[in-house]
Formats: sequence, C-alpha cells, structure tokens
Amino acid sequence: MYDENYLASRLSRHAALTPEKLFARRPGQDDVSYGALFDGAERMARALIDAGLQPGDRVAVQVAKSLTALELYIGTVLAGGIFLPLNTAYTGPEVAYFLGDATPAVVVCDPAREAEIAALAGAARLFTLGADGTGTLAQAQATQPSGDFHAVPRDASDLAAILYTSGTTGRSKGAMLSHANLASNSETLRDYWRFTRDDVLIHALPIFHTHGLFVATNVALLSGAAVVFLAGFDADAILEAMPEATSLMGVPTFYTRLLDDPRLDRTRAANMRLFISGSAPMLVDTHKAWEERTGHTILERYGMTETNMSTSNPYEGERRTGTVGFPLPGVELRIRDEGRDIPQGEIGVIEVRGPNVFQGYWQMPEKTAEELGADGWFITGDLGFVDAEGYVTIVGRAKDLVISGGFNVYPKEVEEVIDDLPGVKESAVIGVPHPDFGEAVVAVVVPEGAGTDAPTIAAALNERLAKFKQPKHIAFIDALPRNTMGKVQKKALRDDFAKLFA
Repeated sequence: MYDENYLASRLSRHAALTPEKLFARRPGQDDVSYGALFDGAERMARALIDAGLQPGDRVAVQVAKSLTALELYIGTVLAGGIFLPLNTAYTGPEVAYFLGDATPAVVVCDPAREAEIAALAGAARLFTLGADGTGTLAQAQATQPSGDFHAVPRDASDLAAILYTSGTTGRSKGAMLSHANLASNSETLRDYWRFTRDDVLIHALPIFHTHGLFVATNVALLSGAAVVFLAGFDADAILEAMPEATSLMGVPTFYTRLLDDPRLDRTRAANMRLFISGSAPMLVDTHKAWEERTGHTILERYGMTETNMSTSNPYEGERRTGTVGFPLPGVELRIRDEGRDIPQGEIGVIEVRGPNVFQGYWQMPEKTAEELGADGWFITGDLGFVDAEGYVTIVGRAKDLVISGGFNVYPKEVEEVIDDLPGVKESAVIGVPHPDFGEAVVAVVVPEGAGTDAPTIAAALNERLAKFKQPKHIAFIDALPRNTMGKVQKKALRDDFAKLFA
C-alpha cells in the first residue's frame, strides 16, 4: 500500500509486520499501537486530500505536541505533501512571513489562535488541532474510513519537509529535505546507535524541530521501538519512566535539570543503555556529573536543520567529552578556510557531504548557491577542527568569531576557561563594536552562588589566556537567553551590549 512512497514505505514497515506492537505510552492516557498510529495517519491523509491537498503542496503546522500531531506528520507524507512544522513560540508576524514564503495549501494551528492565523493564511485551507487532540482537523480525520489506503507515490528525490532555520541573521531560510534525506539519516542513526524493537525511548522533545521529529520519532519508527511520549520536559515523568526505558534523547538542559533531582542515581538508570544529547554543546562539568551519578557516559552528536545528523560519538569506544565524535557512515566532513583544506588540528569552517544533506533553500537559489556547492558540499558555518584520532570538535559559529585588533578569538576557548572557574555556572563570549579594536571581547557570566566577581575572573584569565583573548568587559546575568532547543542566543546578547563601548 505504501510501496511507491519512498519515506512512508520505510516508516511503516513495523506497523505492517506487527500492528499490535506498542508504539506510544502516555502518562494518564491509553497506550497506542503501531497499527493504531498508522490507521490514524491514513485517515489524516484522507482528510488532507479531501481538503484539496495535491502532491508537493505544503502543510504548515503550528500546534502543541500530541500523537494526533504525529499522525498529521505521517499523514502528510502519505498524502504526498510537504510537512512544514513551525515553532509554537512564533508570533503572528513571524508566522505571516513563513506562510507568505511557503504558500501552503493547508495550515493547521491551535484553536486558541484560529482567528489570528485565519487572517494570515490567505487562500490556504485552515484547520485547528489542540494539545488534547481535538479541533476541526481531528473532526475531519474522524469522518474518514479506515483501511484500503494507498499512499500517494513519491520518489527519493521528492521533498518530504521544509524546516525554517531560526533566522538569527537575516531572513529565515526554508531548508528543503527530501524523502531520501530523512530516510537515509534515520536508518544510519538507528544502526549506529543500535536501536531495535526492544528499545523504549523517552520522547520529551518538541516535534517542530529536527531533533524531536526526524531523529527521535523516525529512529523509533524505523527500529520498531516504543516511546514514552511526553508533551515536553517533565523531570517527574522522565525519572518515573527511566527504570522501564532504555534510552533518552535530550538537550543539555534536560540533563542539568535531571542532575538537580536527588532521585537520579545508578539504580534508577540501571535499565538504560543510551543517553544522547544534542542541539547545543554540553558543558564538561555536566558530562562528569552525569557519569558520576548514573554510571553512563552521555553520547553527544552534531547536526543542523540542513543536514540532520552529520557526526556522532561512537556507541562503542571512547565518547570523548567536548567533541561530537566522528562523521557518520556515508557522511564526508572536511575543514576549510577560504576555499582550501587546512591541516589537521587547525580551526576552520566545517563542510559536509552525504545523503543527509538538504536540497537547498526554498525560493532562495542565490543563497543555496552560496552554501551548497554543485559538488554536494555544504558549508555549515560552524567552526571546528579534527584531531589526530579523527574526533570532531565544534568551537562556535563563524558569525560568532570575534576579530579583535586583527586577531581571531574563538569564543568557546574563552568560555571553557571561564566555566572552569569557581563560582561560575556558565558563560557566553561575544564580540561587540569597539572604536579601537574593531570588536571587543565581552564575557557574559551566569554566577553560581556569591563566590566570584569581575576582577577575580579577569585575574584568572590573565594567567591563562593571551591578552587579545581576554574580555574587555565582564557582565553578570541570571540566565543566558536560549531558544527552545537550548542554544544560547548570542545575537540577543550582542544586541544588548552593542553600545557598550560607543
């Protein structure tokens, strides 16, 4: 029934073989089998087709996490559409840009925002879907029959999703991901991380982002694993699930918050085989504390919207703290500077090539040509290096590089020194305009207790860093600004301190 739809034929294999197998367990709600999930997805696909969806049309979705929302994702693939998930935090003006750029045929929003989004949706068919699985889309789904469904044919090269980048500089860009991009990457991760139908994955990530949708969800579906499906991060629910689960995918804040809970110990984590972290760098102290408390070494990996996952620390072998491991099977990685390869161990811009790399930016051919070469190499914009053993280390974004007095300053190098100091919880280093140096290094520090101040930090850095790397100013704030995936928003910090030396 799904044979001619490249991605759906792969995601549905376990539903076809063992429809009665558990897919999702939800606290306080009924369990859901693989068969029930795909029955719901088929009825969702019928509802979309009845609403006028044609192959290649976009389905823009800004809704809370629910299993019905997951059925909408799968249903869009079955119907031959292109899934376009939007962060639930996006405001009206932000949504207006995405809808105007992507021109979706169908828009799905929270019932509470129906009037607001209706004014932005244009000619698109508007549906609603609430966190509890109710709304006009659920009603349309409920009227559809079950069984005898044939997925709309889609080839490996056809688009399956468009995900917009965060837009920290300039306009947000819609990364076009094909059926083969998503399938190949998830199959690689399933095998590399040893996922099987015996696994139980704690799924607490949002599903509007690559991490929660195309890594956690797709890997579970492709391996036949079960998921503990949580609406979001919930320490109580995660700790309660852990003795019966085998794996957790999260962002660093998941792990720091769990470490704050005294219930986390080796006994509770005894059944777990794998803790994975990504979307933002993890502090060395978090790695160490987690291993001491649980006996497990967190596996860090590296990816981005345009590439899904590109590298990972090994399942077996040393998971090296501070690195993101090796290029995944089938993925090539190189370090370049101004169009030339640079020696091992030196810092440059990371470029990757492989079946995971996206097809380009939606309606931005010039931007695509700038970042995605005709030879398939994608310029990530991330700075990093490869050590003698082949481990990849990320040192920051190229746009975050600080050039002070003609010298390059890599923020991560300074941050690591500051973060190691007593009384420091974490830090972010940025560059701001300076009349003499072009840019000045500024350190923004989150203190831990009352054990430090700017002169103390400055004195410590004076002993450990060259003068040009030392901050011209040290500021203290209660918490670093982060996006929903835990990434520090350095642009916001640069804006806040832009006139510091004016």
